[in-house]
Amino acid sequence: MDKSADAPCNRLYIEDKKFMYNGVHVFLSGGNLPWINYAHDFGDGQWVRVRDQVSEQMRLLHDAGGNSMRLWIHIQGETTPAFNEAGYVTAMDRLGTFLSDFKDMLNLAQSHDILVFPTLWNAAVNQDTHGRLDGLIRDPDKLQSYLDVVLTPLVKQVKGHPALAGWDIINEPEGMIIPAKWSRERCYDTLALIFSGMGWAGKKYCYKEIQRFINWQADAIKSADPAALVTVGVFKPNSCTDSFWLVNHYSDTCLVAAGGRPLGTLDFYEYHSYSWDGIFDGVAVFRHSAPDYKMNKPILVGEFWEKEGGGLTITEMFEYVYRGLYAGAWSWDLVKFGESQRRGVDHIRHFTGNGTIPIHLPREGEVWGELENIRNELEITGDGLENIWDELENTEELENTGDVLENNGGELENTADKLENIRNKLENVTDELESTGEHDG
Repeated sequence: MDKSADAPCNRLYIEDKKFMYNGVHVFLSGGNLPWINYAHDFGDGQWVRVRDQVSEQMRLLHDAGGNSMRLWIHIQGETTPAFNEAGYVTAMDRLGTFLSDFKDMLNLAQSHDILVFPTLWNAAVNQDTHGRLDGLIRDPDKLQSYLDVVLTPLVKQVKGHPALAGWDIINEPEGMIIPAKWSRERCYDTLALIFSGMGWAGKKYCYKEIQRFINWQADAIKSADPAALVTVGVFKPNSCTDSFWLVNHYSDTCLVAAGGRPLGTLDFYEYHSYSWDGIFDGVAVFRHSAPDYKMNKPILVGEFWEKEGGGLTITEMFEYVYRGLYAGAWSWDLVKFGESQRRGVDHIRHFTGNGTIPIHLPREGEVWGELENIRNELEITGDGLENIWDELENTEELENTGDVLENNGGELENTADKLENIRNKLENVTDELESTGEHDG
């Protein structure tokens, strides 16, 4: 969905299959910071133990020239949200720190000029020993309890934060989807994925269950924040394109058909790409450019690394994604392989042919406040000019007009000086904006 028409300033939006920020085409360059302690970073007083490490990773990414980061939140419900014994969600967490933890994470990202994409859930492994994630996927009532108690209130609390760029519903749902399942309805058929590796984490769900899970959460996010961007990180393009005789299981049509909620669609697609035995399959990102998939939305490459990079170096991979007209590149992962990932980020930091990369997130009291002051000053000066014109217009005799002109000459001169000062201020602000790559909204 193109959200450029009502896009606010200082917020990422999409226009013509491109990410835009303050009217400028940007390429999202960065990496995954999935966790410091797996499933134990947010809520229940856990954030304080990892905060400094996350902040340092954000600083290092920014210093390398990156502008964005993907990180994981609930994973499989190990510590957040809080569930009762029946499997219904009762709170964001047990100790009540989750919301402040999340906000503090966004504040840190803002201080480092990093746009954040929180990934809510993970299906790439199966350690759901308590059946919490399983209950949300299979039982609509339990899923609704999560939407009501956690997701909707969270989105309302953080919407519009300068560092919050979008939401990633679930990581690699194909890990738990039943492969080679025939269906009369194209959206639920997985026969074409029989040799794709789907189901490696446990063949548990039919596609319709996963699609409903995504549809309802995307709908809740957009109902609470209509300008929000939503995606899903898929294991490879094979499950998310209608090209190459495949099926886009995450199309608007498929998601709404499965879940029934019209706002529950994705705004951009996120492909992951790893080689197997040193070779990428025929549909992989690193064997194609973005237009080959014939998608109607931006495509971001959300996971890749040199270790399974088909013989490519990390710098070659970042450059391939950039020049292949994809919308962004997030490597895996900044914690374990940070030095390598940042080398790739640094390699493309000054590229401009497929979008600029540096982004400056506004802070309180910066140039935006100065622009508002200038607007107010212009309005006051305009009122003064209008009053002078009214007085001249009401003068009937030339003799009196001469007196009025003489009386107002000083005021007109002062007004001209004011306008000249304002012009200088605007030039200074424009120079500052251009130096940060921003434009006034």
